[in-house]
Amino acid sequence: MPARHQAARFATVAAAGVAPLALTVLAAVPAAAHGSMTDPVSRVAGCFAEGPENPRSAACKAAVAAGGTQALYDWNGVNIANAAGKSKEIIPDGKLCSAGNDKFRGLDLARADWPATQLTSGNRTFRYKGTAPHKGSFELYVTKDGYDPAKPLKWSDLEAKPFLKVTDPKLENGDYVFSGVVPEKSGRHLIYSIWQRSDSPEAFYTCSDVVFGGGGAGAGAPAAPAASAPSDQDIADGADESSVEHGGHGDDDPKTQASVTAAAGTPSAAGSGSGPDTKSDTGRASGSGSGSEESAAPAEGAGNDAAPAGGSANLAETGGSDSTSYIAVGGAAALAVGAAALFASVRRRAGGNR
Repeated sequence: MPARHQAARFATVAAAGVAPLALTVLAAVPAAAHGSMTDPVSRVAGCFAEGPENPRSAACKAAVAAGGTQALYDWNGVNIANAAGKSKEIIPDGKLCSAGNDKFRGLDLARADWPATQLTSGNRTFRYKGTAPHKGSFELYVTKDGYDPAKPLKWSDLEAKPFLKVTDPKLENGDYVFSGVVPEKSGRHLIYSIWQRSDSPEAFYTCSDVVFGGGGAGAGAPAAPAASAPSDQDIADGADESSVEHGGHGDDDPKTQASVTAAAGTPSAAGSGSGPDTKSDTGRASGSGSGSEESAAPAEGAGNDAAPAGGSANLAETGGSDSTSYIAVGGAAALAVGAAALFASVRRRAGGNR
């Protein structure tokens, strides 16, 4: 075979082999969205701040006894990969705080002594630690009057509509920051948040225990320990033990029950939480799905459909903050382009030598 034909054949094989490799690497780049409410602090973030191995409060100790320490190290990973705005349909009653994920089952314990944040009705600034930022919307619900924390949390325990909804809030020093008006309440309540990504079907969930008015937890209820959010140092110290990377997703790990969160357009990962057999009839009856027009409306008189706060420029469209992944993608793409150029060059030379 003439040398020019051999060179052309080599270039063709190289281009055909490297291009799929580049596409494979592109498909393998992990989606990266993680976070949790830190003001008012979520149950999982508050217990993580106490220390997973030896938490101070009785409720956090019980959560560790029920679900182990890994759930607290993975404080920023209470999610469902394929929620797609159907949270109320796929998360069963009694499992709202864990989002139906068995690893986080300790967060669903029905008790009145969860560490809580003091809260007042009226204007309030909320903070949500975004360890991997993404475009999306936040919906915040508060429990109805008469809420009993000693009973498993049901969808029907929440007000039918969120008192606050905001899309693409601004990101300040790693926190999503947005404001709204908290409805009039008294005693112990719970604020439930849904962070639904708009660049993926993935959604994240938090339960934040709060006490309205003067520190009382309600008649006959135990005093509420104060909840504290994890510091940046706490987060850094616990990162090595986390099975969900703060800039991406951890690998499947039977020991820690970690699971890769599916990116947009891919099948949901095992262990992501709920499936069709976990739908809640009560949840569907209590209100429309979180992606519906009815659910998107603010509570009467709240006026809390918050506008975007210039956050879109701070949010990644689809990918995480793991620069290594993007370097790999760039390298693979460059190889594909280079191989194609080599192929074209050889073809031109071959044509000129006939």
